[in-house]
Amino acid sequence: MFSSLVIDHWLPSPASAFSDDDAVVVVDPEAPENRSVSILRIGDGATVVSLSPERADQLGVSDGERLAADEVLERIDAAGIALNDPDHLFYLPVEEHANVTAPEPQANTRRLTAEDADAFAALVAAAPEDELDEAFVELDHWLVFGTFVDGTLAAAASMYPWRGTRLADLGVITLPEFRGRGLARATVLAMAADALERGYEPQYRCQLDNAPSVALALASGFRRFGEWIVVDD
Repeated sequence: MFSSLVIDHWLPSPASAFSDDDAVVVVDPEAPENRSVSILRIGDGATVVSLSPERADQLGVSDGERLAADEVLERIDAAGIALNDPDHLFYLPVEEHANVTAPEPQANTRRLTAEDADAFAALVAAAPEDELDEAFVELDHWLVFGTFVDGTLAAAASMYPWRGTRLADLGVITLPEFRGRGLARATVLAMAADALERGYEPQYRCQLDNAPSVALALASGFRRFGEWIVVDD
Protein backbone atom coordinates (compact mmCIF):
# COMPACT_ATOMS: atom_id res chain seq x y z
CA MET A 1 0.00 0.00 0.00
CA PHE A 2 2.79 2.44 0.94
CA SER A 3 6.03 3.16 -0.88
CA SER A 4 9.14 1.10 -0.14
CA LEU A 5 10.75 4.38 0.98
CA VAL A 6 8.24 4.45 3.85
CA ILE A 7 8.39 0.76 4.69
CA ASP A 8 12.19 0.51 4.60
CA HIS A 9 12.63 3.58 6.82
CA TRP A 10 10.21 2.66 9.57
CA LEU A 11 9.98 -1.12 9.73
CA PRO A 12 12.57 -3.72 10.66
CA SER A 13 13.27 -6.43 8.12
CA PRO A 14 11.36 -8.63 7.66
CA ALA A 15 8.42 -6.41 8.63
CA SER A 16 6.03 -9.37 8.86
CA ALA A 17 8.10 -11.23 11.44
CA PHE A 18 6.19 -10.05 14.50
CA SER A 19 2.57 -10.09 15.57
CA ASP A 20 0.12 -7.31 16.32
CA ASP A 21 0.71 -7.71 20.06
CA ASP A 22 4.48 -7.41 19.81
CA ALA A 23 6.92 -4.58 20.27
CA VAL A 24 10.15 -5.14 18.36
CA VAL A 25 13.30 -3.33 19.53
CA VAL A 26 15.60 -1.62 17.04
CA VAL A 27 18.88 -0.28 18.44
CA ASP A 28 20.14 2.60 16.31
CA PRO A 29 23.76 3.65 17.02
CA GLU A 30 23.20 6.87 15.04
CA ALA A 31 20.08 7.98 16.90
CA PRO A 32 20.42 11.63 18.03
CA GLU A 33 19.59 12.58 21.60
CA ASN A 34 16.17 13.96 20.64
CA ARG A 35 15.32 10.61 19.00
CA SER A 36 16.99 8.36 21.57
CA VAL A 37 13.56 6.84 22.24
CA SER A 38 11.11 6.55 19.36
CA ILE A 39 7.92 4.50 19.34
CA LEU A 40 5.92 3.73 16.21
CA ARG A 41 2.53 2.05 16.47
CA ILE A 42 1.78 0.74 13.00
CA GLY A 43 -1.90 1.31 12.28
CA ASP A 44 -3.76 -0.68 14.89
CA GLY A 45 -1.10 -3.38 14.99
CA ALA A 46 2.46 -3.96 16.09
CA THR A 47 4.90 -1.52 17.68
CA VAL A 48 8.49 -0.63 16.73
CA VAL A 49 10.65 0.81 19.51
CA SER A 50 13.83 2.51 18.25
CA LEU A 51 16.49 3.24 20.87
CA SER A 52 19.99 4.58 21.10
CA PRO A 53 22.46 2.06 22.56
CA GLU A 54 22.48 4.00 25.84
CA ARG A 55 18.70 3.91 26.12
CA ALA A 56 18.63 0.22 25.25
CA ASP A 57 21.05 -0.47 28.11
CA GLN A 58 18.94 1.69 30.41
CA LEU A 59 15.82 -0.33 29.56
CA GLY A 60 17.59 -3.68 29.57
CA VAL A 61 16.69 -4.62 25.99
CA SER A 62 18.67 -5.62 22.91
CA ASP A 63 18.40 -5.19 19.17
CA GLY A 64 15.76 -7.45 17.64
CA GLU A 65 14.22 -8.37 20.99
CA ARG A 66 10.47 -8.82 21.01
CA LEU A 67 8.35 -7.94 24.01
CA ALA A 68 4.74 -7.25 24.77
CA ALA A 69 4.02 -3.64 23.81
CA ASP A 70 2.70 -2.86 27.29
CA GLU A 71 5.92 -4.13 28.89
CA VAL A 72 8.07 -1.77 26.82
CA LEU A 73 5.94 1.20 27.83
CA GLU A 74 6.13 0.12 31.48
CA ARG A 75 9.94 -0.04 31.30
CA ILE A 76 10.11 3.42 29.74
CA ASP A 77 7.86 4.82 32.45
CA ALA A 78 9.79 3.07 35.24
CA ALA A 79 13.04 4.54 33.89
CA GLY A 80 11.58 8.03 34.23
CA ILE A 81 11.78 8.73 30.49
CA ALA A 82 9.23 11.38 29.50
CA LEU A 83 7.63 11.17 26.06
CA ASN A 84 6.12 13.84 23.84
CA ASP A 85 2.50 13.74 22.76
CA PRO A 86 2.04 11.36 19.82
CA ASP A 87 1.75 12.40 16.18
CA HIS A 88 -0.19 10.83 13.35
CA LEU A 89 2.04 9.77 10.46
CA PHE A 90 0.36 10.00 7.05
CA TYR A 91 1.68 9.00 3.62
CA LEU A 92 0.24 8.78 0.12
CA PRO A 93 -0.53 5.18 -0.86
CA VAL A 94 1.36 4.15 -3.99
CA GLU A 95 -1.90 3.91 -5.94
CA GLU A 96 -2.61 7.55 -5.04
CA HIS A 97 0.62 8.86 -6.59
CA ALA A 98 -0.88 9.03 -10.07
CA ASN A 99 -3.65 11.31 -8.80
CA VAL A 100 -1.21 13.91 -7.49
CA THR A 101 -0.50 16.36 -10.27
CA ALA A 102 1.25 19.70 -10.61
CA PRO A 103 -0.88 22.85 -11.00
CA GLU A 104 -1.64 24.28 -14.41
CA PRO A 105 0.59 27.12 -15.64
CA GLN A 106 -0.70 30.52 -14.57
CA ALA A 107 -2.56 28.93 -11.63
CA ASN A 108 -2.77 30.74 -8.31
CA THR A 109 -0.86 27.87 -6.69
CA ARG A 110 2.87 27.78 -7.44
CA ARG A 111 6.33 27.26 -6.04
CA LEU A 112 7.60 30.14 -3.90
CA THR A 113 11.09 31.62 -4.14
CA ALA A 114 13.10 34.33 -2.41
CA GLU A 115 11.27 36.84 -4.60
CA ASP A 116 8.12 36.05 -2.62
CA ALA A 117 9.71 37.14 0.66
CA ASP A 118 7.40 40.11 1.17
CA ALA A 119 4.24 38.07 0.50
CA PHE A 120 5.47 35.34 2.82
CA ALA A 121 6.33 37.85 5.55
CA ALA A 122 2.82 39.26 5.31
CA LEU A 123 1.35 35.77 5.77
CA VAL A 124 3.57 35.17 8.80
CA ALA A 125 2.54 38.48 10.34
CA ALA A 126 -1.17 37.70 9.87
CA ALA A 127 -1.18 34.03 10.92
CA PRO A 128 -1.86 32.88 14.52
CA GLU A 129 1.51 32.42 16.24
CA ASP A 130 0.71 29.03 17.78
CA GLU A 131 -0.36 27.68 14.40
CA LEU A 132 2.81 28.95 12.78
CA ASP A 133 4.91 27.17 15.39
CA GLU A 134 3.07 23.90 14.85
CA ALA A 135 3.03 24.09 11.05
CA PHE A 136 6.77 24.94 10.79
CA VAL A 137 6.46 26.46 7.31
CA GLU A 138 9.61 28.35 6.25
CA LEU A 139 10.51 30.14 3.03
CA ASP A 140 14.05 28.71 3.08
CA HIS A 141 12.93 25.08 3.26
CA TRP A 142 13.76 22.62 0.48
CA LEU A 143 10.40 23.06 -1.28
CA VAL A 144 7.89 25.84 -0.63
CA PHE A 145 4.53 26.35 -2.34
CA GLY A 146 1.78 28.89 -1.91
CA THR A 147 -1.69 29.78 -3.12
CA PHE A 148 -2.61 33.39 -3.79
CA VAL A 149 -6.02 35.06 -3.61
CA ASP A 150 -6.24 38.50 -5.22
CA GLY A 151 -2.52 38.98 -4.77
CA THR A 152 -2.44 37.88 -1.12
CA LEU A 153 -0.56 34.75 -0.13
CA ALA A 154 -3.46 32.95 1.54
CA ALA A 155 -1.91 29.50 2.11
CA ALA A 156 1.66 28.24 2.22
CA ALA A 157 3.31 24.86 2.65
CA SER A 158 6.92 23.76 2.87
CA MET A 159 8.87 20.54 3.22
CA TYR A 160 12.40 19.34 3.86
CA PRO A 161 14.16 15.95 3.58
CA TRP A 162 13.59 13.94 6.75
CA ARG A 163 16.77 12.96 8.61
CA GLY A 164 18.82 12.28 5.50
CA THR A 165 16.15 10.10 3.85
CA ARG A 166 14.00 10.54 0.74
CA LEU A 167 10.99 11.19 2.94
CA ALA A 168 9.97 14.86 2.80
CA ASP A 169 8.31 16.18 5.95
CA LEU A 170 5.72 18.87 5.26
CA GLY A 171 3.83 21.60 7.05
CA VAL A 172 1.00 23.83 5.86
CA ILE A 173 -0.86 26.91 7.06
CA THR A 174 -3.81 28.93 5.75
CA LEU A 175 -4.79 32.37 6.96
CA PRO A 176 -8.03 32.13 8.98
CA GLU A 177 -10.08 34.33 6.64
CA PHE A 178 -9.30 32.10 3.65
CA ARG A 179 -10.12 28.72 5.19
CA GLY A 180 -12.82 26.44 3.85
CA ARG A 181 -11.93 27.09 0.19
CA GLY A 182 -9.65 24.11 -0.45
CA LEU A 183 -6.55 26.31 -0.66
CA ALA A 184 -4.46 24.22 1.73
CA ARG A 185 -5.31 21.05 -0.19
CA ALA A 186 -4.33 22.65 -3.51
CA THR A 187 -1.06 23.85 -2.00
CA VAL A 188 -0.17 20.50 -0.44
CA LEU A 189 -0.97 18.56 -3.61
CA ALA A 190 1.10 20.88 -5.80
CA MET A 191 4.07 20.52 -3.48
CA ALA A 192 3.58 16.76 -3.17
CA ALA A 193 3.57 16.42 -6.97
CA ASP A 194 6.90 18.26 -7.16
CA ALA A 195 8.41 16.10 -4.41
CA LEU A 196 7.25 12.86 -6.06
CA GLU A 197 8.74 13.98 -9.37
CA ARG A 198 12.06 14.47 -7.57
CA GLY A 199 11.91 10.95 -6.10
CA TYR A 200 10.83 11.95 -2.59
CA GLU A 201 7.90 10.64 -0.58
CA PRO A 202 5.73 13.33 1.09
CA GLN A 203 5.31 12.84 4.85
CA TYR A 204 2.44 14.47 6.72
CA ARG A 205 2.57 14.64 10.52
CA CYS A 206 0.11 16.19 12.94
CA GLN A 207 -0.98 15.77 16.54
CA LEU A 208 -3.79 13.34 17.28
CA ASP A 209 -6.21 16.04 18.43
CA ASN A 210 -5.68 18.31 15.41
CA ALA A 211 -8.92 17.42 13.65
CA PRO A 212 -8.64 20.05 10.85
CA SER A 213 -5.14 18.84 9.96
CA VAL A 214 -6.24 15.20 9.95
CA ALA A 215 -9.15 16.13 7.68
CA LEU A 216 -6.78 17.96 5.32
CA ALA A 217 -4.43 14.97 5.14
CA LEU A 218 -7.28 12.62 4.25
CA ALA A 219 -8.80 15.06 1.74
CA SER A 220 -5.38 15.30 0.05
CA GLY A 221 -5.21 11.53 -0.44
CA PHE A 222 -2.92 10.70 2.48
CA ARG A 223 -3.65 7.68 4.63
CA ARG A 224 -2.62 6.94 8.19
CA PHE A 225 0.50 4.81 8.49
CA GLY A 226 0.86 4.87 12.23
CA GLU A 227 1.25 6.82 15.45
CA TRP A 228 4.71 8.11 16.38
CA ILE A 229 6.03 9.16 19.79
CA VAL A 230 9.51 10.42 20.69
CA VAL A 231 11.35 11.27 23.86
CA ASP A 232 10.65 14.68 25.37
CA ASP A 233 13.96 16.51 25.11
